[in-house]
Amino acid sequence: MENTGQGLHARVLESLGPEITAGEHLPGTVLRTDELAQRFDVSRTVIREAVRVLESMHLVESRRRVGVTVRPTEEWNVFDPRVIRWRLAGADRPRQLRSLTVLRCAIEPAAAGLAARHATPEQCAALTEHAMGMVATSRGQQLEAYLVHDTAFHRTLLTASGNEMFARLNDVVAAILTGRTHHHVMFTDPDPAAVTLHVQVAEAVRTGDAARAEELTREITVGAMAELDILAP
Repeated sequence: MENTGQGLHARVLESLGPEITAGEHLPGTVLRTDELAQRFDVSRTVIREAVRVLESMHLVESRRRVGVTVRPTEEWNVFDPRVIRWRLAGADRPRQLRSLTVLRCAIEPAAAGLAARHATPEQCAALTEHAMGMVATSRGQQLEAYLVHDTAFHRTLLTASGNEMFARLNDVVAAILTGRTHHHVMFTDPDPAAVTLHVQVAEAVRTGDAARAEELTREITVGAMAELDILAP
């Protein structure tokens, strides 16, 4: 069972985080611990715990006799999955989605090429399993079930690259895919061509065809950008 203190800390965090990333507290704004404790009806200890998490994301800076200061956007840890989730929930969602999709375009094709060279038999099997899961859930408006397989596919692909830097981005890509689904920046049924491409990527990785794996994955990411032009102009 969740500890009461942890529940309060999470409630504060899930209010302050989205407010900061949405620009409700502009950079340089000073947030007072006492005022926050009064606003959320919690102890200053709970506020300090929440602030420590926000500090770890570089959203705020806490200094004695000053208070909690909101940091400039360019200093934020924009790769933190929670920061991504909060930003996608705000009004700046279309621009944020484009920024993240450009990141995918740069990273995932290269990761797929490496995966074709380094993937283990178990990873190849997982890619095929999740690609077929995407096929099975791509009709009948099963977007949540589809998301499970889509996320697992891309996590496996990044890990199978054998590059620890790419692998560390699997939570980032998962946050992107989840945000697209939960904020309805997806067709009610996924594009059949994109689903087929995932199956083909799995096969290219299994057969060790690095050039084909890279090119097919590039098609996936370019297609994702094209969908944004339609669904989040």
